[in-house]
Amino acid sequence: MKVAVSSTGSDLDAQVDPRFGRCACFLIVNPDDMTFDAFENESISLGGGAGIQSAQFVASKGATVVITGNVGPNAVRTLNAAGLEVIVGVGGPIRDAIERYKRGELSPTDQASVPGHFGMGMGGGQSPSPGAGMGMGRGMGMGKGMGRGMGRGIGRGRGMCMGMQGGYAPKQATSASSPDQEVGALKEEAKALEDQLGSILARIKDLEER
Repeated sequence: MKVAVSSTGSDLDAQVDPRFGRCACFLIVNPDDMTFDAFENESISLGGGAGIQSAQFVASKGATVVITGNVGPNAVRTLNAAGLEVIVGVGGPIRDAIERYKRGELSPTDQASVPGHFGMGMGGGQSPSPGAGMGMGRGMGMGKGMGRGMGRGIGRGRGMCMGMQGGYAPKQATSASSPDQEVGALKEEAKALEDQLGSILARIKDLEER
């Protein structure tokens, strides 16, 4: 079987990206031996339909399960129609998320966790985080990180993901953005970061209680 994970980077130590349709990369992981392929998400800068395109992409790669932070209504319908299990509310390193899935700690859903167009305005800009990609903002801030990383799992992973290794890069204002548009984009980014922080804190609590 194959598990598709929305990722901020190109390897198993990258974080689960809280966005599905507009994540930086997808990792298609074989949970049996932890080998994987890393793919840049070409739907990240679409004005609309990113969730549907991303859902069709992971299905075309043979994935039967999707692990992500959040998924919108169009994406979840497309994934369900293709017969994929959808698991949301997951944060932290991808390696840990796969291990949790293998232990049966993650449950699938058939419901969207965010409204449509979630994630627009995220990405782009230079990130101050160590190892972060140098993003190039595009219009409304729907940028693609330019940090290069070869996706390899135990020597057998394939593919290149041009991802954000250090997490989110703040949106940069552009001449095409109005103040209202920028405020809306920043609010969405803040919500995504809040969701990711909640997932991380929940994971910390879970580990401390063991």
